[in-house]
Amino acid sequence: MAETTPITKDEIEKVVWKACDTFRGMIDSSDYKNYILTMLFVKYVSDVWRERLDALRERYGDNEEMIRRQMQRERFQLPPDADYEHLHQNRNAENLGELIDQALDQIEEANRSKLLGVFRKISFNSDNLGEAKDRNRRLKSLLEDLSVLDLRESRVEHDVIGDAYMFLIGKFASGAGKKGGEFYTPPEVSILLGKLLDAKKGNRICDPACGSGSLLIRVAEHLSKEGHHDYSLYGQEANGSTWALCRMNMVLHDEDSAIIEWGDSLLDPNSKKTTNSAGSISSLPIPRSRSTNGARTRSVPTRTSDSGAAFHPKAKATMRLSCTWLKLPCQKRGASASLCRTASCFAAVPRASFAKA
Repeated sequence: MAETTPITKDEIEKVVWKACDTFRGMIDSSDYKNYILTMLFVKYVSDVWRERLDALRERYGDNEEMIRRQMQRERFQLPPDADYEHLHQNRNAENLGELIDQALDQIEEANRSKLLGVFRKISFNSDNLGEAKDRNRRLKSLLEDLSVLDLRESRVEHDVIGDAYMFLIGKFASGAGKKGGEFYTPPEVSILLGKLLDAKKGNRICDPACGSGSLLIRVAEHLSKEGHHDYSLYGQEANGSTWALCRMNMVLHDEDSAIIEWGDSLLDPNSKKTTNSAGSISSLPIPRSRSTNGARTRSVPTRTSDSGAAFHPKAKATMRLSCTWLKLPCQKRGASASLCRTASCFAAVPRASFAKA
């Protein structure tokens, strides 16, 4: 009988952090985090898929058609040759890096609404991992290290894998020094800002410099604790690999419907209509730039109601995308946002209609 004792976040963190030894000294931590976290993601998806499949086989026996139809309704689809077990069984293959890349392509194609483009910025068959022989040795070691983890839902309590993922992103950020701030906000800051925002039911929450998504996730957790699940998450990130981490992070926290765009929020704010996985149309509420007589100006939002979007640009001085710039009243202090320094760039504001360019 399979073990059902819950696996703790500490156990996951220790195993995965140990797996990092495979890459240390070979490539920078800001780069190898993508390989580690991507493979952890594949391991989690594979374990969940196999547990569901085993349960259906026990229930329906040899009725393969019924099993197939039930598995098609799963949150994730996992092609036969793309799961972790298949990769582990082929860990001695001479083209291991190529096999992993092919598996990632299949996973992405089978889950286009959630993962389209997520794995295209990383290659396990890259020369960055060394010559073929050394590369295969490192990848084999990585597969063996993570194989000891059992991430089935019956063993992993809710949010454990997501919290472990966030912990590892934070560890990589710490190792990257000041550059770590580009893709990770410390949890203490994220939790504080999430509470300051005080998002409400029905809010549309946007972070135009979302990094790996920690701020958005903390806000979503705050809403969930209040018993509210009627909200929408939007984000945009300029760095391709960080954007991919954010997409995976959202999935691991059951925020599949979050719309995370790739691009520079200042040069190309993604306010175009985007179709989410459920087929509904949402609009990323970021005002676009427009040009008047050669000078760049920005349209200013106007109030239309006291309910609606919660807008929380991250406080980055280089972006200058703040409540001070938006000239919106601060809902938390009842004063002008320009007077707010504690919660600048992170105040809950009314739904706004944006002037057309």
